[in-house]
Amino acid sequence: MLRGIDVSENNGRVNWQEVAHSGVQFAIIRIGYGNGHLDGELYRNVNNALLYGLKIGVYFYSYALNTRSARKEAEFVIKTLIDCGLTPEKLHLGVWYDMEDADGYKQRHGMPSTAELTAMCSAFISALNAAGYSCGIYASLDWLENKIATKQLADYVPYWCAQWGGRCDWPNAKMWQYTDRFLISGREFDGNYCF
Repeated sequence: MLRGIDVSENNGRVNWQEVAHSGVQFAIIRIGYGNGHLDGELYRNVNNALLYGLKIGVYFYSYALNTRSARKEAEFVIKTLIDCGLTPEKLHLGVWYDMEDADGYKQRHGMPSTAELTAMCSAFISALNAAGYSCGIYASLDWLENKIATKQLADYVPYWCAQWGGRCDWPNAKMWQYTDRFLISGREFDGNYCF
């Protein structure tokens, strides 16, 4: 089991030397969000995480409300990965489609049905897989159990479950986000395990 963090521009400038010295072994780095928005710290985070020997993956926070938008998000991610030279071989922890509604955007703009959310996940993952990337879904346990019809997705789709506390109840989770209060030199990060 590997220990890691996930980061975005919301974490500010990360001291990757401190991260590496803390025993963290991997980082999942936000590539972007919504309609073509690049994370402002993407390049710095990727370069420095690799410099200090961490394995990496990337995640994309979705604002899609339908499959057409999900496909556009996938196109943006693929283009960005190619532009910055992140081949599938460099992403040991793959690509993750962040499917949640942390800021209430989907709720305010008409929450897609379970069928539509599931189709969006399928469209994004299929596009990334076709481009050669391993791709899975990040979501809270509640979303995995109640919002996404995971049984309708292919058996090979990996899941990264957000369930803060002492255990992960999602069967066969590949990754588990267990806290948002993992401390490194006094700074808080999301803490994760990769199984």
